[in-house]
Amino acid sequence: MLGQLLLHYRVVEKIGEGGQGTVYKAIDQKLGRTVVLKVLPAELTVREANLKRFEREAQLASALDHPNICTIFDMDEANGLHFIAMQYVDGKNVRQLCNGRPLELDSALRIGIQVADALAAAHVRGIIHRDIKSGNVMVTDAGQVKILDFGLAKLTGPDSSQPQTEVPTRRVNTDPGMVMGTIGYMSPEQVRGKPADHRSDIFSFGAILYEMLSGRRAFRGESTADTISAILREDPPDLSGTNPGINPALERVVNHCLEKNPEERFHSARDLAFAVEALSANAGTSTSAATVLRSLPAAKRKTRELIAWSMAGLFLITAIVLAWFFLRRPAVVEPTISFVVAMPKDAVEVSSPVISPDGRSLAFVVTSRGKRSLYLRSLASTEAHPLPGTDDANSPFWSPDSRFIGFFTTNKLKKIDTGGGPAQTLCDASNNYGGTWNADGIILISLDTKGINRVSADGGTPTPVIPLDESRKELAQAWPHDMEGAAELESLAIVQQTRERTEHATNERMVARVVELAELCERPIATPAQTRALLGLSA
Repeated sequence: MLGQLLLHYRVVEKIGEGGQGTVYKAIDQKLGRTVVLKVLPAELTVREANLKRFEREAQLASALDHPNICTIFDMDEANGLHFIAMQYVDGKNVRQLCNGRPLELDSALRIGIQVADALAAAHVRGIIHRDIKSGNVMVTDAGQVKILDFGLAKLTGPDSSQPQTEVPTRRVNTDPGMVMGTIGYMSPEQVRGKPADHRSDIFSFGAILYEMLSGRRAFRGESTADTISAILREDPPDLSGTNPGINPALERVVNHCLEKNPEERFHSARDLAFAVEALSANAGTSTSAATVLRSLPAAKRKTRELIAWSMAGLFLITAIVLAWFFLRRPAVVEPTISFVVAMPKDAVEVSSPVISPDGRSLAFVVTSRGKRSLYLRSLASTEAHPLPGTDDANSPFWSPDSRFIGFFTTNKLKKIDTGGGPAQTLCDASNNYGGTWNADGIILISLDTKGINRVSADGGTPTPVIPLDESRKELAQAWPHDMEGAAELESLAIVQQTRERTEHATNERMVARVVELAELCERPIATPAQTRALLGLSA
């Protein structure tokens, strides 16, 4: 596709892809502007439902003229490909801005106000988004918000051209209803496959606002099933627990959005926008903030917590007595855990297993019917499920927070969120020999003749960190492994590759290279004797 001309749009860069199409950056040669093309692959146009959904997105989004909603320029077909041309937004999405940390309060509120205003404008026109998430909210360098991806949007007003149940939507297998949206941001009614109205968008907004204020997702489990269970039955941790200085009124606004029952949420996005805007001026002290605080219902989670503490008090004395008996028992030695990874259906090979840093999940590569893909399994379960968008995957590795899995394809480095969402391309990575992800958001990768390179976990251009030493006849540095406070394994992996492929390397050179690489990494290293032992060399 790169360099191809679709009518007067020249494709220059692939941005991403998902179940609803592939997204490209392109140049409008008529008007000389940068645009985004969302292309429906030719193989998907065989089903009329895919075309209808594609056209529906363009029609609904183009009906909205709002500064905080991505503008649709055109919808057309060329060379057998159907595409939507839309505004190119140069910035970062909310997930990238947070990156595991809370935003500044003023920034979070400015973004929240604009998102709420945009939703209010859409809801007035009878349009609900149904896939509001941190990855669909872009923020430019100037601070302007743009809501993207109306691929699941539905028209609920009386001028809808077809019944709601016939509007094509993305499906996640469930029974008896349909689940529409992104796991982790969906409302309880969406999870159950029930009809969703504008209050479902308000729930998703609450999840985004919570993420901006805390730096973590409101609902997240070890697996998709765990996340769904949390949405249906659990409340996220109190914001005041992660940030004691947060305005109580703001916390109650977030909780009001995240009520399980739609009837108990804000009745409109306009009311929500007013509440957030009222709190943005002088958090905690203004008259408007106090008015908002008084108008909101008392948080139900506080009542539940009070009941829980009361019940705990009833068992306190019994617990003390039982504890006395248990403390007298000898310590139990934890047994070694052994388990078998069952071959998925039609699989011919399972390879490259990697356990998450938190010890709760296992990722591995499955070869089936001539294709490779990533599978994920919770160690508390016997079932594994494939991760979509990981075709041709190899050499997987985890992020330190156990949230993402990095992996290679034939010529790309990618990452995928285990909580849901499409795989993201980070950089070109031909002839790779493994990677590792450190706590600073840096990924180290081995690239054949280019040695060890580093690239941001958000993507970018790889830059050399440890080049090959031609004077020592090094041919490759493979399988880097970042460890807290120790570089031995990282150095050992590099040296082993040299040892296997270079006949002229001596034992003493390998020992010296381990020490040298460790100093280059600025990390502690074992003594020469310990290093020889690690390498399996004689003293």
